[in-house]
Amino acid sequence: MSDSPQLLSGDEAIALAALHAGVRLGTGYPGTPSTEILETFDRLGGRAQWSPNEKVALEVGLGAAFGGARTLVTMKHVGLNVAADPLFTAAYTDLVAGLVVVSADDPGMASSQNEQDNRHYARAAAVPMLEPMDSQEAYDFTLLAFEVSERWHLPVLLRITTRVCHAKTVVRPQNGFQAGSPVGPEPGFRRDIPARVMIPAYAKPAHRRLRQKLAEIAAWNDAEGPNRIFAGGSELCLIATGIAAMHAREAAPQASLLTIGMTYPLPLETIRTFAECCERVVVLEEGDPVLADALKAAGIAAEGKPEHYRYGELNVARVRRILAGDLSPEPVPPKGKPPELCQGCSHRGVFEVLRDLNCIVAGDIGCYTLGVLPPFQAMDTCVCMGASIGVGLGLRHVLPEAEARRVVSVIGDSTFVHSGITGLAEMVYNPPATGHVVLILDNGTTAMTGQQEHPGTGRTLSHDPTGRIHFEDLARAMGVQNVHLVDFQAAEGTLATLLKDLLAKSETSLVVTRQPCVLAAPKIRFYEKAAADRSATAPAAVVDD
Repeated sequence: MSDSPQLLSGDEAIALAALHAGVRLGTGYPGTPSTEILETFDRLGGRAQWSPNEKVALEVGLGAAFGGARTLVTMKHVGLNVAADPLFTAAYTDLVAGLVVVSADDPGMASSQNEQDNRHYARAAAVPMLEPMDSQEAYDFTLLAFEVSERWHLPVLLRITTRVCHAKTVVRPQNGFQAGSPVGPEPGFRRDIPARVMIPAYAKPAHRRLRQKLAEIAAWNDAEGPNRIFAGGSELCLIATGIAAMHAREAAPQASLLTIGMTYPLPLETIRTFAECCERVVVLEEGDPVLADALKAAGIAAEGKPEHYRYGELNVARVRRILAGDLSPEPVPPKGKPPELCQGCSHRGVFEVLRDLNCIVAGDIGCYTLGVLPPFQAMDTCVCMGASIGVGLGLRHVLPEAEARRVVSVIGDSTFVHSGITGLAEMVYNPPATGHVVLILDNGTTAMTGQQEHPGTGRTLSHDPTGRIHFEDLARAMGVQNVHLVDFQAAEGTLATLLKDLLAKSETSLVVTRQPCVLAAPKIRFYEKAAADRSATAPAAVVDD
């Protein structure tokens, strides 16, 4: 990509800014709507890698920042739940280089199990948060986030939402950047035990330093933060964040508008001064009334949106309804074609067997979650990544024996690596009296988010060969009593016969059903052939006698 104006999505803009900022490592876990950030960063020539899950990604990023390298960590909103453990303590530490954590929220749950508002994390973890309203600000705020991170030695959250992630607007890159050129000194380790070893003796003063940093950042945000005023009339004044600011400009072009770029800590004096000149102030924000509640607590008179509009994405029409106080039922959107498992998908055969055996299925997150829909309706629970094994074990522990023996946990290959391994450890350590059966549906890719690699594929983010986790070997090493591999080229009825046998045993069992995703299979064959060709043409190792 050149430095001339470009039409980019928010995800692409963040990747370009990361390249221009000299980010030395990008880590993350794929999840819509954040996935394209690292894929684009890799395509532009940056060093990017998928981690097993978001917690590991942030821990790797934290280590890189301690070592003096600018690092970008990406995830969707629910991924920040997984990464919250290191995030909260990372705020106490003093980073050497900038660390920016992208949280891509999904209002309206286009591809998620909830629509949590991750602005709450900024306040809870006590880290600064920036919120761009378009691709240009996504680019600018990424650069700014690294500056803020390095000035105050803190991680910075960059919160984007679905529309900003995927909508394209013009981006004019800043002048003077040489793509991929390192920023700052070469990485190197400098020992600073009190700033990085968070035992109580060091964490207590670190917490006090953190609060002082936040006070300084709040003052900076008031004086020179990324907040903009679009002049208009005083009868109606709007305060907006993120994509809501774009909708506000179109819905009420005559109104004065204050857009808040850094939403934690807030520029309260800037907001107060703006509001004092207005007859009516309305806060526009997607998700929870985080900004509206903060202004109310600060004694700034402003209207929040009615509860009716707390759910789903905002758009221009909804903003107009909010400003008009319209609480009438909203038009019902036309029904689209319901999602379904692809024709030829190996998961279809699995769910047909589970349905026909009348199993109680503890399910998980992935394209195979579609097994809950007709004609299968073979999934009874789905909570979060990796929950299938723990939930299945809980059911096994308490149900009457006849019902307990019907319980099966179903999990995908990428999800198993993400957070299913500890569930398998729980099964070995606390086995139910009836035993348990876990199915790993291994289609050789992270299919739901666009066919990304993971540690079970043996390929990196850029599809080059690397180490591979073999699920069957792992299960045997952990002590699972029965481990089976079912290839879907096998004779019909193989899986049904095997499951009947395992469900009757009071033992722990793991079944791996393996067949490549029908969409990813041609790519997988291409990657494997390319790897074989490279191996065949590689010079032979020289062995000295």
